[in-house]
Amino acid sequence: RRLARRGSATGAGAEGLPVRPPPPLPRSGPGAPPSAAEEPPPRLEEGGGTGLRESAWRLARRIRGTGTESPALAEGFASTRGNISPVFKNNGLSISLDAQPTESEKEIYNQVNVVLKDAEGILEDLQSYRGAGHEIREAIQHPADEKLQEKAWGAVVPLVGKLKKFYEFSQRLEAALRGLLGALTSTPYSPTQHLEREQALAKQFAEILHFTLRFDELKMTNPAIQNDFSYYRRTLSRMRINNVPAEGENEVNNELANRMSLFYAEATPMLKTLSDATTKFVSENKNLPIENTTDCLSTMASVCRVMLETPEYRSRFTNEETVSFCLRVMVGVIILYDHVHPVGAFAKTSKIDMKGCIKVLKDQPPNSVEGLLNALRYTTKHLNDETTSKQIKSMLQ
Repeated sequence: RRLARRGSATGAGAEGLPVRPPPPLPRSGPGAPPSAAEEPPPRLEEGGGTGLRESAWRLARRIRGTGTESPALAEGFASTRGNISPVFKNNGLSISLDAQPTESEKEIYNQVNVVLKDAEGILEDLQSYRGAGHEIREAIQHPADEKLQEKAWGAVVPLVGKLKKFYEFSQRLEAALRGLLGALTSTPYSPTQHLEREQALAKQFAEILHFTLRFDELKMTNPAIQNDFSYYRRTLSRMRINNVPAEGENEVNNELANRMSLFYAEATPMLKTLSDATTKFVSENKNLPIENTTDCLSTMASVCRVMLETPEYRSRFTNEETVSFCLRVMVGVIILYDHVHPVGAFAKTSKIDMKGCIKVLKDQPPNSVEGLLNALRYTTKHLNDETTSKQIKSMLQ
């Protein structure tokens, strides 16, 4: 609606959408999209029609064209095999990201696909994680009862094996994300061109973020995870002091237990892993402009926001899980952006419309987005900076 008010400058209709879609851009020759070297950096002026926010609308307008010369980012998502997977749609033409990747994408795509195939199983294991709270309480209340000690230990060891599997998957996910970032930010293409050209990789990037937010939402509501692991470490330490052979120590030795302890101490451990990975990617690729990474992230955030706040797009969602998918991807890229960009996502100069994104979240049923709002409150880096407006801080209170 805010965009609609400035529609007069762009020939937009009542919802901020163009009355006449622009003609498809040629792939080469006069009028072709500029290369990354030729394309001026996007600007963001508050209240103006420029910058990355306008770029997201330009992207949405191109989706609405009738030609096929301009594959573009999503205006919708669809469900496949019961799992939510993004499918980027044209008005009247669906561009499925489940299609085979292009030749240039195949190597990275195949590597990431191996990881994503295990993602749903990880979530199912986490969702069914019940913990050994009863056995642990009994053992603590009756410290002299050897049978109860053995029963608690026997209950905890296989659970710690699951926690080890989750932690090791986070390391695989980190490697997959770094591979995707390398592909989606490389020269000579701009971030928008990458997201348009490499739709299969863009899909995988969104799926990683979707998994990450789902994992962390489940972890935050399951205190048994930390309780079980704490009991495991205390018992293991006591056994070592008493020279008692500890079945399960070979499964998780002391060094690995230390790393896992740090991982599970985080409110959102998967997001922390990906945020650190993105920061490390930027620092290790100093020859790559940081804007290549931040613009990729902010473009994805803008497109998700536009899809969710525009009635014309939102009305096409036939599954509420589609909305959840968009919300998780939007929050995920905001958090990554905030960790990577020098001034973060909340400053006035940010290329993400944070007020608009938070409003989209607040417009959802409260129970469905509280975890996402908490992720913005507690896992971002710059929310409490002086450069963050009081209005944004108030919106997240």
